[in-house]
Amino acid sequence: MNTVDFFGKKVSKLIIGDNPMTGHSYIEDKITGADMYKYYTTEKIKEALWRMEELGYNAMLPLATPFMIKIFEDYQNEGGKMQFIWQPYMPMDQKTSMRQMKNLNTIGIYHQGTTTDNLYETGRCEEIRERIKLYRDLGVPVGLGTHRPDVIELSEEEGWDVDFYVACMQNARRGREGEPSGFLSGKTKAGIVFYPEDRPVMLETLKKVSKPIIAYKIFAGGQMLLNKPQEEKEKLIKGAYEEVFTALKPNDFAAIGVFQRDEDQLEEDARLYNEWYNGR
Repeated sequence: MNTVDFFGKKVSKLIIGDNPMTGHSYIEDKITGADMYKYYTTEKIKEALWRMEELGYNAMLPLATPFMIKIFEDYQNEGGKMQFIWQPYMPMDQKTSMRQMKNLNTIGIYHQGTTTDNLYETGRCEEIRERIKLYRDLGVPVGLGTHRPDVIELSEEEGWDVDFYVACMQNARRGREGEPSGFLSGKTKAGIVFYPEDRPVMLETLKKVSKPIIAYKIFAGGQMLLNKPQEEKEKLIKGAYEEVFTALKPNDFAAIGVFQRDEDQLEEDARLYNEWYNGR
């Protein structure tokens, strides 16, 4: 897999998010978050990490829960070389969370997306900016996560002190304005529907941004692939690469979630990406 430059680090064009590993499913009718959480034991997560390396992925966008931190520490001590761009775990004291990240192969940190959106929707953007300032103490590039194009527009207009954006292709805030993150409320993702018309709106916003972009939910949390026959599914995956990567800058990249229980999604996504990339 080809790599791009992320503040002097080589990062694979596809990196891995960890929603399935932490039990967050957007296809609850087929696979629940509980199913995902049950499958992803310590050993299964480490198995996935080694598989990522084998296939050419070299970075992750993980949630900094104590459970995940410990797994990544063990993996790194065993010689693992994955790089980490952290989504802080909001229920924890953020300084404590940052200390846990420090000894890992950390190349970035960003303000958690749903927390960003909730603070924006409730008129508390100053809290976002203060937390960004705190994250600077980690000594790595600091980003801003969001599901809303208007948050990115405001950040750009006001010159918020961020180095990159972690931007969702789907507006997960439809009908949920003012709701806190599920990490705080315990609410599942059941009932969230992603709409294809959201994607061009976010991509059009991102075309105006010079800072690096990490796109996520490029497969709509798996919803766009649900119950599709294999041939159609592969076309949809390649279509998502085409839609997202032709709209973004050459050094921008994307995070994808994978659930390895029933099929090797890591292999499939990498293979289809390489076929798309080499066939352009």
